[in-house]
Amino acid sequence: MCTLRGYRQGDECEVFALVESALKHYGLSVSPEETDADIKDIGKSYILPGGAFKVLENNGRIVGSYGVHKVDNSTCELRKMYLYPKYKGRGLGKKMMEDAFVAARALGYSRMVLETNRCLKEAVNLYKKYGFVEYSSEHLSDRCDCAMQKDL
Repeated sequence: MCTLRGYRQGDECEVFALVESALKHYGLSVSPEETDADIKDIGKSYILPGGAFKVLENNGRIVGSYGVHKVDNSTCELRKMYLYPKYKGRGLGKKMMEDAFVAARALGYSRMVLETNRCLKEAVNLYKKYGFVEYSSEHLSDRCDCAMQKDL
């Protein structure tokens, strides 16, 4: 049984391993000094500025994650939403997505944005299913080729 819980200091190594494994599955790589530098100190990167970070656990092991990162007072960015491949197809992505919306609204955000890569087909389909639409972003992270947004 997989359960969502809030970030705890010390989760960083397991979250980094999750992100690395999930990206490798699609031929992408982590960028520890740039795009993925936020994982080094999740509390400082997400919680302190007014965001949230949750992990999905199975028997005490982190198998999924997502972060809500403050962009401005009304907009947040969905980041680090990953799931180990063997856990896909069980509705866990939906569980994390719906929880991310609840967390973002509770923090007062009215708009959510995200960046992704189109090769992450399951993720892109999930985002579209939940009403995200593509938009033109001034900047995309190094491994991303698509920006999406949704009003909450």
